[in-house]
Amino acid sequence: MRAITVLFSCLLVTAETAMSLEEPEFEVLSRKSGYQVRQYPAYLVAEVDVKGTLRSTGNQAFQMLAGYIFGNNEAGQKMAMTAPVTSTKVADEVNPQATDAYTYAFVMERAFTMETLPSPDDPRVTLREMEPRTMAVRSYSGRWTEQRWQDKTETLLDALRADGLEPVGRPIFARYDPPFMPWFLRRNEVMVEIEGHATR
Repeated sequence: MRAITVLFSCLLVTAETAMSLEEPEFEVLSRKSGYQVRQYPAYLVAEVDVKGTLRSTGNQAFQMLAGYIFGNNEAGQKMAMTAPVTSTKVADEVNPQATDAYTYAFVMERAFTMETLPSPDDPRVTLREMEPRTMAVRSYSGRWTEQRWQDKTETLLDALRADGLEPVGRPIFARYDPPFMPWFLRRNEVMVEIEGHATR
């Protein structure tokens, strides 16, 4: 019984730590069957492209992006970790048989502007402003497998088609929790920009 109590307490601390991370602001425009439609204002990200599968690229991308916010920049400035970490598959229209690649991004703290963010020392890391967007978002818990992401993506895209909404661009996989978070407590999302939305 004591072991269960200790485990439960550790899980609560882990969950509270994850929930305390700063996230992008958004407005929920509507709640549909299985997903939300959200309006996101502009925000800043640090991002990097890594070749490989979703499983093989995660650690490499995280090390580069974490290095940037933990002081590997021209000012040696340390910044707070935020959520989510996003990954988007990069398609190669010229050569479809090319090795898979993914763009990973860390959201920057709202206190920064493009002018005040320090430049990365690692040339593979770039800074970018995300334009305001309307996003369809499906939330789910569980493991970070590529198959699970693909299944949730297909479910979201099917729902959008049924509702007469047009996706724009590529689906985004958003992870809100650190790797040490137990899989059953993880908060994940599939996101895709949409056009033609009408609130209800």
